[in-house]
Amino acid sequence: MMRSVARARSQVALAVVMLVMVACSAKAPAADGPYDLVITNGRIVDGTGNPFYYGDVGVRGDRIATIAPRGALANAAAVEKVDASGLVVSPGFIDIQSHSWSGLLFADGRVIGKVSQGVTTEILGEATTPAPSNANVDSLFAGGDPDDALMLTQVRTFRGDHGFGQWLAAMERHGISVNAGSYLGATTVRGYAMGRAEGAASAAALDTMRSVVTHAMLDGAFGVSSALIYPPGSYANTDELIEIAKAMSPLHGTYITHMRGEEGGLLGAIDEALRIGKDGGVPVVIYHFKAAGQRNWPLATPAIAKVDSARRAGLDVKATMYSYPASGNNLSSCIPGWVHADGKLIERVQDVALKARIRREMTDLTPGAASLCQDNPPNAYQIAGFKTPEWKQYEGKRLDAIAADMKMDWVDAIIALTIGERNTLGKVTFGMSEANVAAMIARPWVVIGSDAGGHDPDTTTALVHPRSYGTFTRVLGKYARDEPVLTLEDAVRKMTWSTAQILGLRDRGLITEGSFADIVIFDAASVVDKATFDTPHQLSVGVRDVFVNGIAVWRNNTHTGKTPGRAVYGPGWDGQTRGAVAK
Repeated sequence: MMRSVARARSQVALAVVMLVMVACSAKAPAADGPYDLVITNGRIVDGTGNPFYYGDVGVRGDRIATIAPRGALANAAAVEKVDASGLVVSPGFIDIQSHSWSGLLFADGRVIGKVSQGVTTEILGEATTPAPSNANVDSLFAGGDPDDALMLTQVRTFRGDHGFGQWLAAMERHGISVNAGSYLGATTVRGYAMGRAEGAASAAALDTMRSVVTHAMLDGAFGVSSALIYPPGSYANTDELIEIAKAMSPLHGTYITHMRGEEGGLLGAIDEALRIGKDGGVPVVIYHFKAAGQRNWPLATPAIAKVDSARRAGLDVKATMYSYPASGNNLSSCIPGWVHADGKLIERVQDVALKARIRREMTDLTPGAASLCQDNPPNAYQIAGFKTPEWKQYEGKRLDAIAADMKMDWVDAIIALTIGERNTLGKVTFGMSEANVAAMIARPWVVIGSDAGGHDPDTTTALVHPRSYGTFTRVLGKYARDEPVLTLEDAVRKMTWSTAQILGLRDRGLITEGSFADIVIFDAASVVDKATFDTPHQLSVGVRDVFVNGIAVWRNNTHTGKTPGRAVYGPGWDGQTRGAVAK
């Protein structure tokens, strides 16, 4: 009996000691001098998907130095203190599919439409990159779009084996509010060796492609990105893409793809992507996972099952999504790929001898036919980007209404508009099911990517897809709060740490000691997207503060003008490019 009492007293004493130790640590966290930034009283959603907790965050320089219990840093010395009471503190969002080329290289670098959503890192590179370049790559930017002409002036400077690294360094030197990195575009790889030519790659061309891939991986590319519905990238066959994958495999690259089919050929396109990953020895990521075209909506369930099955079999395959039931791309994607070959699209669509074939393929509904724009009715397409004065009235109108006003059928209208606007028109396609979007976005292997550039609503007037302004806030507002498809913690995970893991960025995407201080503070109760398809240039609400590398770029719903963003590099990077920047 006495022995039991003694043991009990000893256990109580030990418990008291432990409580004192915890209390002391809460009152006096380890410190190496004042903090540059302290965030107190936040509801921390750390990016792992684990349940939230309340706490304080201390930042020194560009890193998170301390995570402490709520209130523990209230009296700590700090250059700046931010009270996050009632708000969520999370890692900055990583956009794995950004198109902010111009904003990060030519404009003021603030990419306001993205920063105001909480984006702190932009990953570029779907299909085409401006580097590395040669005369063949120059031809990829020789279109009629002013952005292409502007980009071409820079493309010509990214020559040589390390052109890719020169591009990343140029963005950092320019001054950017977000971190920026990129995949290497497979179209650029093929273009470097073959220009805009159709046909299988020769042995010599494949050798050139392997060399381009290896050097870009050493320069910091995250892998290779394809878009297999857009010429000339669509001319690459599966074997060519496997050889490219093999070249990046030793440098730990990922194959990320806008697949060859998202419509009737969806399941076969997934099979091709899986084969490239397996035979090439690399992980696979599917861009903007979807079943596109109204008649193809039933394919969503078997598509999900196919990825689930591949993962059970041990293949590392994941997917990205944006949070809208509509896609966006060029109007000329409705025209067969062979018509675009060698940059002769405008010439071929005006060739009377080719007209019947072009029309037949654009309207072909037989099984196995190339999916162009025949899987949706003409009223599913919203057209934008008009510069011709007499056609300005069509901006934002649907294709059926435009065709009717032009007194043409929809095929002839597309061809006439492509010729008249020199292939610079874009379209938004309302071809997806809301139910499918919800079912797909809920899969644990899906992360979030906008497939959009960041714009400034005060200076941009062209009609754009609202995902430029609302992809990430829409996930938080629509899918994690209003329609609880996701928990808040899982929504944040899909926009932070899960994306960082795909990229191999081990020190971003988490609220944890030692990570870079990319931090977002938002109101979970009010955060929501405001941009619409008719009036897209509207900033999201509910994101109060955004810090990039410890520096505030968005404070109290206003851009600070700061540009602390850095180039970020993939797992094969050899460290040389950063040195070049420092010099």
